Amino acid sequence: MQRTYKFRLYPNKEAQENIHFTLERCRLLYNRLLQERIIAYKQTGMGIPYYTQKATLPERKQHIAELGKVHSQVLQNVVERLDKAYQAFFRRVKIGNKAGFPRFKPESQFNSFTYPQSGFSIEGKHLQLSKIGKVRIRLHRQPQGVIKTCTIRVKNGKYYACFSCEVEEQRLLASEKQIGIDLGVLQLAVTSDGEGIESPKYLRKSEERLKRKQRVVSKKKRGSNRRRNAVGEFARLHEKVANQRKDYAHKASRKLVNAYGLIAFEDLNIQGMVKNHHLAKSITDSGWNQLIQYVTYKAESAGRQVVRVNPYNSSQKCSNCDEIVKKSLSVRIHQCPTCGYTADRDKNAAINILKLALQYRA
Repeated sequence: MQRTYKFRLYPNKEAQENIHFTLERCRLLYNRLLQERIIAYKQTGMGIPYYTQKATLPERKQHIAELGKVHSQVLQNVVERLDKAYQAFFRRVKIGNKAGFPRFKPESQFNSFTYPQSGFSIEGKHLQLSKIGKVRIRLHRQPQGVIKTCTIRVKNGKYYACFSCEVEEQRLLASEKQIGIDLGVLQLAVTSDGEGIESPKYLRKSEERLKRKQRVVSKKKRGSNRRRNAVGEFARLHEKVANQRKDYAHKASRKLVNAYGLIAFEDLNIQGMVKNHHLAKSITDSGWNQLIQYVTYKAESAGRQVVRVNPYNSSQKCSNCDEIVKKSLSVRIHQCPTCGYTADRDKNAAINILKLALQYRA
């Protein structure tokens, strides 16, 4: 199975210049290759295949000296990246989705390049990159398995190395414990055991600071260095909020996967739900989708099972007698007039979700 490890880089001034030089050469090559495909299609009605464009790289190096200063496999990966963009475009057209034709990349939207096989090596506290040099790397943990690719990424003035590794599955000891999870706004989740996972609300806590940063950006003249710096500060604060939410989701998902053999979620249409302007910010801030994704991929490698069930009437049905008890969103306690069962609304829903998951598995 594939696993990606991300590490912070601390390049010196010369290495930073080399990284940005490589990024710019890759971006210009990407745009040139895209333009050639568009022109070829307009003239002949046929596109240019991946291998045809890849075969032109040696000739391009002879005419453009700057391309010779970039590792050959990094340039080959640019051709592959464009080809993948075309494949994704045709796939969306085929299934009837919004197509989204590949676009020319401005400098702000091209922030990474990849060594697909060779040209990189970890040497103690440094990462050796071909055509760039040694870069200080913070190895907060050792990457496991066989390193397949190395992607250098620049984001908000910070530099990262992402290693894609082929690792063996590390399955946990079997667990017979089962749990249903009801996602919510007041709390991130409530389990069928009655335990709650608090919603961190990082966006709400940073909202005033974000508003101030946004006002500073809006007052700066477009194209000025001061506006560029203000945009950078605003983006870094947004990145911090996103990283806090991501870290919280990782920790919560790890606890669930370690403890339970079967984990049941509602199969929610989260994209549709965020169109409700009264709940959109709370849903986004809670990170429902992120939690489900992290639990799912961790469960796959650990030998656990994740089941997503139809959420229809999970909050209205009594988990004790299956009677439908209608209640509005403001009613937080479930009280069944038929059997007298009383419980927290979210716990009742979580029990129903677990029951549906067990039926589905059976």
